[in-house]
Amino acid sequence: MVSQRSQLQHHYARFWPLNRIALNILLDGGLAALAAVLACWLAAPYGVQLHPVWFALAGGASLVVGGLPFRLPQQYWRFAGMSDLLGLAGASFSSALLLFAGVVWAGLPLPSVAFPFIYALVLLVLLGGVRVFHRLAHRAGGPRADGQSVLLIGSDTAADLFIQVAERGKHMNVRIAGLVGGHRSQTGHRIRNVPILGHREELARVLAQMNTAGHLPEALVVLDPDCRGRALSQMLDVAAEYGLAVLRPPAMLDMTPAEQVRLQPMQPQDLLNRPQVPLDQAGLDRLINQRSVLVTGVGGTIGSELVRQIARHAPACLVLLDHGEFALWQIDVELAECAPSITRKVVVADVRDAERINAIMAQYKPDLVFHAAALKHVPIVEANPAEGVLTNLHGTRVVADAAARHGAAAMIVISTDKAVNPFNLMGATKRAAEMYCQALDVQARSSGRPKAMRCITVRFGNVLGSTGSVVPLFQRQLERGGPLTVTHPEMRRYFMTVPEAVGLVLQACVRGMSCATGTDMEVLLRQGGIFVLDMGEPVKIVDLARQMVRLAGLKPDEDIAIHFTGLRAGEKLYEELFHGRETSVPTDAPGLLMATPRVVEMDEVRAAVDQITAHARRGDVAATLQALRLLVPEFDHNPNGDVRELAPTGAKSHGAVKDEQIKADGTEQMAP
Repeated sequence: MVSQRSQLQHHYARFWPLNRIALNILLDGGLAALAAVLACWLAAPYGVQLHPVWFALAGGASLVVGGLPFRLPQQYWRFAGMSDLLGLAGASFSSALLLFAGVVWAGLPLPSVAFPFIYALVLLVLLGGVRVFHRLAHRAGGPRADGQSVLLIGSDTAADLFIQVAERGKHMNVRIAGLVGGHRSQTGHRIRNVPILGHREELARVLAQMNTAGHLPEALVVLDPDCRGRALSQMLDVAAEYGLAVLRPPAMLDMTPAEQVRLQPMQPQDLLNRPQVPLDQAGLDRLINQRSVLVTGVGGTIGSELVRQIARHAPACLVLLDHGEFALWQIDVELAECAPSITRKVVVADVRDAERINAIMAQYKPDLVFHAAALKHVPIVEANPAEGVLTNLHGTRVVADAAARHGAAAMIVISTDKAVNPFNLMGATKRAAEMYCQALDVQARSSGRPKAMRCITVRFGNVLGSTGSVVPLFQRQLERGGPLTVTHPEMRRYFMTVPEAVGLVLQACVRGMSCATGTDMEVLLRQGGIFVLDMGEPVKIVDLARQMVRLAGLKPDEDIAIHFTGLRAGEKLYEELFHGRETSVPTDAPGLLMATPRVVEMDEVRAAVDQITAHARRGDVAATLQALRLLVPEFDHNPNGDVRELAPTGAKSHGAVKDEQIKADGTEQMAP
């Protein structure tokens, strides 16, 4: 019985489009027949009357034929729009001409000379009228007494689309109280009978007026997907004064079917003023397509996103390397689902194991190596200094040397803003790793060997939502009801979304491998230049905490408390992207900057890294720190989390003060 019913449903679904077209033809033909009779009577109420039966049939037939070029039978009445109306006009006048020609050909008298025009207009009114009535009958929206009252914020185009969706959506229970537009000249106008109350910069005034009038909305709906960062923060502040939620509709491409549209809460990444940076997709294809790529630290936030984006460019083989079995399994399963055609090799290894890494490089011979493996959590590295040195510095050297030994074209090293004027051991080890890779790259580019491995270093700040970062911590604390913990009221950090950061890392690899000889970028790279991602403006962590509370529909310091816990070991109030002796140089790629070089000779760096590694292996922390300070003279260790104010903008920076201890010839003092 069930099988028979499913067969009938399948049969019905198969022929339903044809049934709908047939129904449209019958309905439109009937309306044309009625229009022919009405037009005949209007043209000559007391004059010549043609036989109504065959004349009505002729009117219906003329519309069926005349409407074919305008696809009248395929029209969807419920979604009839302006283009459909134009089609109705064309079909009406075509039908009038055919009917007129038929009457003349039959030798019958016309009711009047104006009959074809009257018939065309009557037919247009009937055809358009039933479609408008059908559309209005299926409108689920309109003002709703029980719907959530919302104030729209965005452009007139976005508002028009949202209002249409709200009118059609059966489950989108909203009542639109007004619109705050993008242009001051629009104030006072209406869009689909929704008043434009002001400009977005006048949001506070608009809400104050609505509150006085007793029409305050329950939520703000931000329609512009590019509204983020400071502009969004200001809206959240204004909304917080009235206890309003701030919501966002889904992307326009996701707003179908209209009945299923749901307003969504703002996401933490919306608080960043990060416009989408276009990437050189053709350059990425040339770089990655059909090449063997090895990525270390694939279980981490950056490493996992690297392999996701690399997989989109069809590498010949993707080698996934991590020392954690579970994290490695997770990303392998994900790639098996989203990129099953990519050849993958899963490798469990520790980047500090030189023999193992060398064997892996010999076996797979990767063309490109992306080195994302590192210990990144500042307090944990402070508590485990030898492990931090061996992973971040020695591990980087092991991977770089093995990649160069086995013919890799390039190695891309992920660095951090904590490497600039470091207060902590993690930053100091990453700066030392930068120096080793810089020296290696300078040596390769000056060797004259075209196949010598390029070693490209990319430095950037925090990524939003990464493992151990502040945003997931705040989200967990919000779920528990607070409080949110912030180390210091003046703590600031640079933030970027994970996909954007990784996309720019790949972009830096393209530029580092393909820049033309003699260009400013090539000269800087030959001298050891470092790519730095344009992170925008730093974000105050306490402001981020307050905004996340507001995004959750709560009030900071009332519903959710914010506690200050004090700086942790090795922390700085402000991070920097450039050292005092590094100048920010723009590149030809949006979102990418370069730091002018601070390079040490390869022999000196290698000897210093050997000494630091030897001390760390013996567990001699004091000797390790002393040797690290000699290699990185700006390393000002802050193991107790003391508050140390950095110089304000324009004054001599911490790094510049340290530079006074550096020799005047530009070289830095190395460990003996």
